[in-house]
Amino acid sequence: MARIYPFRALRYNPAKVKLEDVVTQPYDKISPEMQDRYYARSPQNLIRVILGKHFPGDTEEGENVYTRAAATLNEWRDEKVLVEETEPAIYGYSQVYTVPGTEETRERRGFIALGHLYDYADQVVYRHEQTFPKHKSDRLALFKATRAYCEQIYLLYNDPGFSVERLLFENGPAPDQAVTDDYGVLHKLWKITDPSLIRIIVGAMQDKKLIIADGHHRYETSVAYSKERAAELGLPFNPPPGSETAGADEAEKLHVTATDLPTPAYPEAAMMMTFVNMAAPGITILPTHRVLNGLENFSPEEFLKNAEPYFTATPLNGSNHVALKASLDATEGVAFVAATAKGSWLLAAKPETIAAKLTEFSPRQRQLDVVQLHGLIFAQILGLSQEQVTKLGNVKYLREASEAVDLVNKGEADVAFLTKPVTLDQLRDVAFANEVMPQKSTDFYPKLLSGLAIYALD
Repeated sequence: MARIYPFRALRYNPAKVKLEDVVTQPYDKISPEMQDRYYARSPQNLIRVILGKHFPGDTEEGENVYTRAAATLNEWRDEKVLVEETEPAIYGYSQVYTVPGTEETRERRGFIALGHLYDYADQVVYRHEQTFPKHKSDRLALFKATRAYCEQIYLLYNDPGFSVERLLFENGPAPDQAVTDDYGVLHKLWKITDPSLIRIIVGAMQDKKLIIADGHHRYETSVAYSKERAAELGLPFNPPPGSETAGADEAEKLHVTATDLPTPAYPEAAMMMTFVNMAAPGITILPTHRVLNGLENFSPEEFLKNAEPYFTATPLNGSNHVALKASLDATEGVAFVAATAKGSWLLAAKPETIAAKLTEFSPRQRQLDVVQLHGLIFAQILGLSQEQVTKLGNVKYLREASEAVDLVNKGEADVAFLTKPVTLDQLRDVAFANEVMPQKSTDFYPKLLSGLAIYALD
């Protein structure tokens, strides 16, 4: 069963700061240029906690980026820049945005709450892609120093009846916070403190299975830390339902008090999450393009020769990313654009010959663009090792096709592979089959804004 909990969030004090000056994109989407911009925007910008700057005198045992993050967070609490809510709450969360590359406006709705941490083997929370070890060690060090979740992760659940959305958004009041981010996305937040309503939402989520959309690294880091803390406290990692504050089977109660609301058995047993109904409109998945550099003796001619048994290669005119992307989007089935300094080609898959080269993958995964790219093109045709791919040395992952093609045109990359996005159905099927796609297979847009709410464990 999926267990969720209301919590008393730390939130920015509007009497001290303007919200638009202090919120950020998620840590892993912040470039060095964005980091500098956030630093300059406000001395209370969350960047100083989630992705602080490293300085020459930093040491592992002395002052460093993690100790500064913890000190900054404590200082903001002392100065009432961040203030803890007086009541436990669940937060309705809406994002209104324009789909990149189009004029279509969509709204994605969900809610922020604490989510119980489970091992993947428990089959309550499912992953859909691989992770990078470096990112996990960094997030664990930050979390141990700050003892706070300053960013929520993004979970999908399935509710064709829209029961939770109706409770949160139908005939409700105006949002208590609204802010527009760097990409023009309007974020709106509603605070839900009615204990009866919270208990109904908690009950409605109990039978749901959850898929991590964004935040695999942070989730896996949190599970590891939760196990560590449970052992220190002499508690089971995953205590049975009913060990929380509230009694069982009371979701239908019409009149309860705040003290009846469920809480984690220990603070580290849960983390802050945003839950989004995958049956609802508003979900957008963008492609993540791959740019390769540092390939020994890379030759476009040799690459095309080796790829010919598995892909039909059609030369494309010019190197404009718009035209290249249009050719890719117009192609049925699995296909990529390979852009090189000597020209660009549309590679259309030959399913029969490819299947024979990907026997280590399930039939379900063999049909995925990202699996054919990583499992056949990267591993077998280009001879890249798993280490070269996962340690971010030879492969760069980019949202913008323009940036990917530009790196090739400027001679800063050997080849760029433009890709199509994974579909929501493909992601769901892979996740519920307990399989994983290659890292960076999905790019959910827009990202959850960091700084709207913070879960402080102490």
